[in-house]
Amino acid sequence: MGSLRYQEDFEEEKNSAFTWEVQANSRSYNSQFKKKSFLCWQKKKHQSNVICTAKYNVFSFLPLNLYEQFHRTSNLYFLFIIVLQGFPEISTLPWFTLFAPLLCLLIIRAARDLVDDIGRHRSDRIVNNRPCQILVGKSFLWKKWANLRAGDLVCLHRDSVVPADLLLLASTEPSSLCYVETADIDGETNLKFRQAPPITHHELTSPRKMASFQGKVVCEEPNSRLHHFVGCLEWKGRKHPLDSGNLLLRGCKVRNTDTCYGMVIYAGFDTKIMKNCGKVHLKRTKIDRLMNRLVVLIFLSLVLISMGLSFGFWFKVSEFKAKHHYVSSSYMHSVASETFVIFWGFLILLSVMVPMAMFIMVEFIYLGNSIFINWDVQMYYEPQDKPAKARSTSLNDQLGQVEYVFSDKTGTLTQNIMTFKKCCIGGVIYGPDEDEDTPAKEDPYLWNEFADGKLLYRNSRLLRTVRAGEDRLVREFWRLLAICHTVMAQERDNRLVYQAASPDEEALVTAARNFGYVFVARTQDSITVMELGEERVYQVLAMMDFNSIRKRMSVLVRNPEGSIYLYTKGADTVIFQRLRNKGTQEWTTEEALASFAEQTLRTLCLAYKEVDEAVFEGWRQRHQEASILLQNRAQALHQVYEEMEQNLQLLGATAIEDRLQDGVCDTIKCLKQGNIKVWVLTGDKQETAVNIGFACQLLSESMLILEEREILQILEAYWESNNNEPHGKGKGHWKNQFLPHVKVAMVITGEFLDQVLLSLRREPRALVHSGNVEVDEPWQELDEQKTDFLRARRMSLMWRALGIPLRGTGLAPQAADSSSSDMLCVQRERAFVELASQCQAVICCRVTPKQKALIVGLVKKYQRVVTLAIGDGANDVNMIKTADIGVGLAGQEGMQAVQSSDYALAQFSFLRRLLLVHGRWSYMRVCKFLRYFVYKSLASMMVQIWFAFYSGFTAQPLYEGWFLALFNLLYSTLPILYIGLFEQDVSAERSLELPELYVAGQKDELFNYWVFVQALAHGMVTSLVNFFMTLWVTHDSAGPISFSDYQSFAVVVALSGLLSITMEVILIIKYWTVLSVLAIVLSLFFYVVVTWVTQSFWLFQISPKTFPFLYADQNVLSHPSILLVILLNVSLNTLPTLALRVIYQALKKPRPKGYADLITRGTMLRRAPGPDSDLLAHEAPPPREPPPGVSEAPRLPRTLSVLGRRRQGRVSSEDEPRTASSCATVDQRPARQPGAAQDAGSSPQPLPEAPGKASRWGVPPPPRGTWPSSWRSLPQPARRGPPDPERPARGEQ
Repeated sequence: MGSLRYQEDFEEEKNSAFTWEVQANSRSYNSQFKKKSFLCWQKKKHQSNVICTAKYNVFSFLPLNLYEQFHRTSNLYFLFIIVLQGFPEISTLPWFTLFAPLLCLLIIRAARDLVDDIGRHRSDRIVNNRPCQILVGKSFLWKKWANLRAGDLVCLHRDSVVPADLLLLASTEPSSLCYVETADIDGETNLKFRQAPPITHHELTSPRKMASFQGKVVCEEPNSRLHHFVGCLEWKGRKHPLDSGNLLLRGCKVRNTDTCYGMVIYAGFDTKIMKNCGKVHLKRTKIDRLMNRLVVLIFLSLVLISMGLSFGFWFKVSEFKAKHHYVSSSYMHSVASETFVIFWGFLILLSVMVPMAMFIMVEFIYLGNSIFINWDVQMYYEPQDKPAKARSTSLNDQLGQVEYVFSDKTGTLTQNIMTFKKCCIGGVIYGPDEDEDTPAKEDPYLWNEFADGKLLYRNSRLLRTVRAGEDRLVREFWRLLAICHTVMAQERDNRLVYQAASPDEEALVTAARNFGYVFVARTQDSITVMELGEERVYQVLAMMDFNSIRKRMSVLVRNPEGSIYLYTKGADTVIFQRLRNKGTQEWTTEEALASFAEQTLRTLCLAYKEVDEAVFEGWRQRHQEASILLQNRAQALHQVYEEMEQNLQLLGATAIEDRLQDGVCDTIKCLKQGNIKVWVLTGDKQETAVNIGFACQLLSESMLILEEREILQILEAYWESNNNEPHGKGKGHWKNQFLPHVKVAMVITGEFLDQVLLSLRREPRALVHSGNVEVDEPWQELDEQKTDFLRARRMSLMWRALGIPLRGTGLAPQAADSSSSDMLCVQRERAFVELASQCQAVICCRVTPKQKALIVGLVKKYQRVVTLAIGDGANDVNMIKTADIGVGLAGQEGMQAVQSSDYALAQFSFLRRLLLVHGRWSYMRVCKFLRYFVYKSLASMMVQIWFAFYSGFTAQPLYEGWFLALFNLLYSTLPILYIGLFEQDVSAERSLELPELYVAGQKDELFNYWVFVQALAHGMVTSLVNFFMTLWVTHDSAGPISFSDYQSFAVVVALSGLLSITMEVILIIKYWTVLSVLAIVLSLFFYVVVTWVTQSFWLFQISPKTFPFLYADQNVLSHPSILLVILLNVSLNTLPTLALRVIYQALKKPRPKGYADLITRGTMLRRAPGPDSDLLAHEAPPPREPPPGVSEAPRLPRTLSVLGRRRQGRVSSEDEPRTASSCATVDQRPARQPGAAQDAGSSPQPLPEAPGKASRWGVPPPPRGTWPSSWRSLPQPARRGPPDPERPARGEQ
């Protein structure tokens, strides 16, 4: 794809000119707007609501499909040869020998594309025919989605899907609120609320009033920004502002709202979700593109060979006529014209070296391997009755070459099921009872009539304390959970049911419910809670919402006694900064948070305070003033909230587990061992994504997680290094030395991604301070000074670890003009991709569907690797279409991802088997098939070239015409077809145990230019042996046992070639079954039967010209001496090749990089290696002692970001000895010997500076106990003194 145009989107955001006008209930007004379509043609500006994601229609299928098929060089080549065969003067083969196979190939591929596109049409028809209520006249009538137009008014009910982008006009909820689920848009299953403008809420109270509504919306043009909308409603002479909070996007589901009404703003392809859906692209594999290039090379070679042979005819034709006077009458034209005709004759004759049968058989191989994926019972998900499905049949071999996997999070990695696991109240940790896993004799919550019976958390001590009601902190803890939230409660079948804005909130409110603090109902200004059987109504004075900047939520309430309380919950990094006291309880809670974080639990801190009446009255006035501002309202409210949320008292913390799908950790671990990098691209918030990253072991405690300001400085250093290096050296220098010593991860947001790619030329520190990167405030001045020092210290150590000299504050070069601006854009993109590609893990949060696709496109563009995208929602469709391979999960978010994917799975864990087993097998099979087909074609057909030297360069075929026609269709088809469908180098279980085998496909080791040249040379040698050995034996021979005549000579050469390639296929097959034996036997049987028929006397009588080889094979094979010649040819072709392979295997040194030669040369790996096998002898790093001071769990500064917070505290499991490298079993590897080089994944030694001594940066280091754990992940700097004899010198690793 081209350069990624972030600048266009950025400029479009800043454009304040509103040019999109839509008037309610007036299709005639809206239809007057036109836009330019083609040349002078114009079409309606407002599109209909009909969508079509298919590629073809009835009229475009044939021309468009043929256009796509003849983009393949091979098809153009075959068409060119068929056209040449239509001229009798130059035709050396019947025209149908190539036309019939080409027609068959085109039909097979067209049928495959047609089936895929029919599925898309069927999906589009289902969507377009969905029903909805449209205002017609003065009543709402049921119509199809396809009948919607811009300006129409729509009535939606609970659980309805929004058919277009609507302006919410009114709803049955108070204040015309409408709750929607946006899982198909941003992947989040939590509820969000939208609100109608106040003017329409008060005025449009009945269908009759809506029918008379003539408001006009003026807004921005259709765009792909999901979370951005600016416009105004003009009605009754006044303008009312509109924003994204008033918009219902297509694909949302209405929840907890009985009825709502909306006006269509954008319809069909103008909607934001459709703007984020990419087009259907023709996906082609690397091998397919390589074969196209090879076809061009072969064609050019054949042209040169034909020219050479034609020049031979030019020089030999006079001599040939003189010696053979009886053929002079056949050459009546000039020598030049005869040479021209001979050139085309040779080109047609040698065209069989690019066999049409190979491309036809490849289609059957792709189809067969796709069927095997569909039949794999180990990828069948019984709970949903969903098997794996290969929706595309042309990408199987590319499944074995994937290097990057881009995964969604919600519903793809996780089940999106939250469970309450632990809590800390007043410094006391309440974990689950030890016998939690054993079946409970009695439900401990039976005393509570509101308990739902679903809470698995059990702690009898905490339950007794709650029921006693004597501990004030415990009481306020559960009260906060029952009050501070946005959950909606409703009754279904006399049971209380919660509808939460997030799974976290539902888990917390449900836990409070089971412990006796039951949230019962809410109104606009009250919350009703049943506390241990007593109903209490709290008046809501203010609700301070949660967002990604505040990282907390607060509610200000007045209790029944008249006292005012503020309840706050949020991230520990922001709650601890706002505490009144920092005593023992706070330090104990912090240690509990560190412990919860190590267990990858999602944590929240809870705090509260009592507010004086006088203080509240003053604050309420300022809050009211901020709420009515038209400009900078959010900033003013933030300042008012900040004023109230101070001097809090800590209550405790909660720990929630977000359950991963089964097998996610093992799958990611196995993929990483197969050199596959996994990136997570999610629309969810950063804290959630980071927690999931740790839970699925994509992130580890030993990783250095780059923060955004560090990324900017690294990119600036990269820029300066590339500009300071001599021309052509900068890129290679960085590629080899960037991040060589330490495991690094990157966590970024979509906003930061835009900022980097747009503004990298600015000074990075200015970017950091521009407000996009939030730096938490310190607790106190002393901590602030320490934090500044620690941050500077960490930056210095990080730069040393990365091998980058610490840069100054110089600016990156500015773009002088628009021409250099594009170059700078490319350099920015390349710098970012190279940095990200060096990281062991990358997580992108808060990214839109279009940004997901752009990230995939960046990696494809600059890394030139095979990418795979996997997701389960409509927000993943664009990413799935952009990647080389798209995998859709049939999950909870509908089937949009599956319908746009190439492969459909039910679970993320099935991806391991899809890639490591089916993908690797398919790649290996196709490579073996191609290599052998090239060999056998050249081995049998290059004799035509050698024969030309003895036939006067007359382009006469050597073989019988039927042998040429059926050689690739019958005589040699079945064995090579068996290889393409059933060949295995190792079993499926062994493939999972040895993911390192997958590397061969990533490096293109099994089929590349070198392998092609080897097959070319092998085939040429075989043809030389078959032709010249036979010619040498028949030299100056005559008599009844001689085979020096043309037909006998052709039979001996043909039979020698057929048996030679049959012996070769016997040598390369490693997975022997009854089918393989049957394939070889049937191929030879077909040759015997067809030859007996075509050389029979009765067919010779019918058409002597068509069947000229009368009893030729029978005459040759009746002489034992001739059989010995054939045996000699086969032996000379087979034995030296076999000997060379054996010698090569014996002499070659073991290579750790891959197993390509073991596969292509035939070494058997199906048997499990023994104890002394080298296949599993990868040494593990030795156990290391934890750094001193870590076990003491000292107090750490609270100024670290949320990413740094994850790395605090204790020695993680990553610092312990690693023993498992296999994905299917835990292998036991020998420990690393003393003096061995340190493994890249092992934990580095701590920094050597002693406390109290000045470091090389000129400042004394702080005590080790205050170092963040991320410092301990940095490599040890060089020590002064005598070198360690066992440690390699710098630069030798």
